[in-house]
Amino acid sequence: MTTTTTATPLGSRRVDPSAAVARTTSHPSFQETWVQTLAMAWRGLKKMRRKPEQFFDVLIQPLLFTAMFAFIFGGAISGSVSDYLPVLIPGILAQTAMTVCMATGVQLREDMDKGVFDRFKSLPIARIAPLAGPMIADLIRYGIASVLTVATGLAIGYRPGGGVLGCVGGVALTVVAGWSLAWIFTWLGTIARSAQSVQGISMMIMFPLTFLSNAFVPADTLPDWLEAFVKVNPVSHVVSAVRDLLNDGAVTGEVGWAVFGCAVVVAIFAPLAVRSYSRKM
Repeated sequence: MTTTTTATPLGSRRVDPSAAVARTTSHPSFQETWVQTLAMAWRGLKKMRRKPEQFFDVLIQPLLFTAMFAFIFGGAISGSVSDYLPVLIPGILAQTAMTVCMATGVQLREDMDKGVFDRFKSLPIARIAPLAGPMIADLIRYGIASVLTVATGLAIGYRPGGGVLGCVGGVALTVVAGWSLAWIFTWLGTIARSAQSVQGISMMIMFPLTFLSNAFVPADTLPDWLEAFVKVNPVSHVVSAVRDLLNDGAVTGEVGWAVFGCAVVVAIFAPLAVRSYSRKM
């Protein structure tokens, strides 16, 4: 026996019964929202296990970029590779976090194009759960990429003055920054028309924010107009904060500014992403 679902005409519109039930269901509580978000995070982890190719950028990019940038630019910028590593490693951490979190929006758009999110609209779940869940799962990817970057630096001669605690603090701040910046790309995933367009727009955002910062060269070596932009670039504050933690083990004002900037990004783009996603539901 098969059951068919018919839409009921209402004026010139057709009503989807499952969507109507979902909209009339009471809003989930905070605890229910958290449980639903963790369920979506578990779904994201299972996707990673079934598609290990998602870890290629996480595993290869830190090794490639750290070694390549160190040996190509080390002598030209700082005189030697060993002198350049304290400048480079925090910059590579920021760049890796940006690249990894960019994939969040692309994968979200792919799921929406495949109709996966159409199934969620009939469920009485919080609208933020399908967005925040995969981002929690991606924390593992940020952590792996950050640890591999530091490990590669150690292998080629980097010796962080901040010790173990400084390294842990720098990696933790990188993970937080990656998670907060991922909300920007999540919002792009909800408004773009295809995964390819999300990737293209994300690259246009990632490259200026990364390379027009103090990640790879000192800001005072740049032209005045470019130096002014570098100083207000949020990525520059994250890089400076990670440098203070890794190289000196110091919690400075830059760390506070970096955390504040991450909070502002989440406060702006998380509601935008949820609102845009809800409109498409």
